[in-house]
Amino acid sequence: MWIKLMKLGRVLGCHQMAERSFFIRNHQFPVCARCTGVLIGSVIAYSLFLIYVPSVIFCFIGCIIMLTDWLIQYFSIRESTNIRRLITGTIGGYALSTIYCIVIKYIVIGLIHLSEVT
Repeated sequence: MWIKLMKLGRVLGCHQMAERSFFIRNHQFPVCARCTGVLIGSVIAYSLFLIYVPSVIFCFIGCIIMLTDWLIQYFSIRESTNIRRLITGTIGGYALSTIYCIVIKYIVIGLIHLSEVT
């Protein structure tokens, strides 16, 4: 089963670098720390969307936080840690998934409105 999860992590687009991943009992997570955070943030966003929707500005700031951590690491300004990757990934995943939900909501509302007009 673990091998299937690792293949799924690769298909989802994760680089799966061991030094940027968490381990449980010597088994590497199927996705890296940042992708783990993104998945956690996405689950939270989808779960809370009908209860609470943050502002779009808040969501863009959340995406910028994750992007900033990635850029700092990418340009070798400072190496990120797995905990920081997890935290910024969770913030970014929550923010981006909320934006997706907002866009889908407006598409559905537009389609409903369009069907009422015709």
